[in-house]
Amino acid sequence: MYAMKFTIEKELDGTLARAGVIETSHGVIHTPAFVTVGTKATVKALTTEQVAELGAEVVLANTYHLYLEPGAKRVKSFGGLHKFMNWPGPMMTDSGGFQVFSLGAAFGKQVSKIHLTPPDGTPLPACPSPAGRLTKERGKGVRFPDENFLGRLAKVDENGVSFRSYLDGSLHYITPEKSIEIQHDLGTDIIFAFDECTSPTESYKYQEEAMERTHRWAIRSLEYHNKSLKEKSLSAHGQASGNSRPTTSPFAPALFGIVQGGREEALRKHSAEFFAGMNFDGYGIGGSFAKEDMETAVKWVNEILPKEKPRHLLGIGEPEDLFMGVENGIDLFDCVAPTRNGRTGTLYTSRGKINITNAEFRDDKGPIDPECTCPVCQHTTSTHYTRGYISHLYRSHEMLAGTLGSMHNLFFIINLVKRMRQAILENNFHEFKKDFLDKYLK
Repeated sequence: MYAMKFTIEKELDGTLARAGVIETSHGVIHTPAFVTVGTKATVKALTTEQVAELGAEVVLANTYHLYLEPGAKRVKSFGGLHKFMNWPGPMMTDSGGFQVFSLGAAFGKQVSKIHLTPPDGTPLPACPSPAGRLTKERGKGVRFPDENFLGRLAKVDENGVSFRSYLDGSLHYITPEKSIEIQHDLGTDIIFAFDECTSPTESYKYQEEAMERTHRWAIRSLEYHNKSLKEKSLSAHGQASGNSRPTTSPFAPALFGIVQGGREEALRKHSAEFFAGMNFDGYGIGGSFAKEDMETAVKWVNEILPKEKPRHLLGIGEPEDLFMGVENGIDLFDCVAPTRNGRTGTLYTSRGKINITNAEFRDDKGPIDPECTCPVCQHTTSTHYTRGYISHLYRSHEMLAGTLGSMHNLFFIINLVKRMRQAILENNFHEFKKDFLDKYLK
């Protein structure tokens, strides 16, 4: 069964950067590429036609959320996620491992998998009252068992993760095998092994424990994946030999293993060496960085991982971080930031991000970014949506605000990475990076 094919077209001298192509059963991805996030089988506020118009080649959906609603078996009954959400191109699903972190160690705390160290070195803020936070943010009339007021909705053990649904408080248990089964039912082109994402503030001891557990889960994920593919292949062969039409696709999903290890050099390198020795189709690089040492951590890993397989940096999407990732051998990125920012009025421009709700933009008749060619900034050859109008939409809480903001931000980020790819092919990546960041970070 054919999973995918990755071809490197050009490597950039003196760096780990490369331009390539991933071929899947639903089309190609020209790398490096930004993967648009459609968490619940939708890119929020946009149609799939709009997403394609913005230049997106691939969409990533969330295993955890789709498992809870509408359910993987229901999606399968529609013919898989592509047909369910009417997206014809390549698709990816994550493993649900990030929810282990967000519902577990990070629940009720102001903790991200990317730790931004304050200039004065002060620690992260203390966790607010778990019960109060749960009631305010997760309540919605649902009463959770008392154990959840201890501050976590997920609990990790050796075999998997037990968690309470954020929808109704029901108890669920996901193992590596269950995660792969769900992703197979969703029917996407690239899936991820089950992993445990940790906080960058965790101790070295726990980072090591979580990494080793991720490795054991990776072995189980790969074994279950291969077993399932073999069974599907035999089933399809049996149906074909019986002159009946096979119900399974001749194409198999590609499985990526996820490198973990936090911000610790020894752990990151150990994890990279472990995955380099396994027969995964590609690799994800999990979070749990400090912002200032993300670059070194990515480089540690990619100097070890085999270059003939693609690498995906999970959950990273700020322009300066995208340049860093590409320069250090990353082929794919995903992040909710473009659409999340787009829904709240933070918009990307070639001169940096702006908050379009600020008073200075209320009478501004110019486009969001004069250098941008997205459908919002260049609606036709002679007209555009003005900053003043878009500011009005946000201030008036109109639904169109989130649509226009998300369209612009997605176009900006997707095509920024496409321009990086072209710069690699034309051998002027360093000049492009300097010119862009000099203006963007000014």
